[in-house]
Amino acid sequence: MAIKDKKLKMMTLDQLKDRDIGEVGTPERDQYEFELKMEVLGNMIKSVRKERHLTQEQLGQLIGVQKSQISKLERNTKNVTIETILKVFNALKANVKFSVQLDQSDLNIA
Repeated sequence: MAIKDKKLKMMTLDQLKDRDIGEVGTPERDQYEFELKMEVLGNMIKSVRKERHLTQEQLGQLIGVQKSQISKLERNTKNVTIETILKVFNALKANVKFSVQLDQSDLNIA
């Protein structure tokens, strides 16, 4: 049985995401990017909490929520307010920087 040489097509991560998830600006890609950012945020909260040697219960007490709320926050931050996220990072004594970027083509400036 002869083995045929196959040429591997090299693709960037962005090209793979475009192909498999959808191009930038499509609802599917926007949802993917949002969920990825929320997962990273949850992981950051958990990492900083552990670095500060706090349990989920202790962090919850600092901001006035139950341990289960902190657990949900670390696993799935999609259903949380910015106010809660800021409270968490404030309790963890961590600096938070937000960046807002506007697409100038969508602005109707007269």
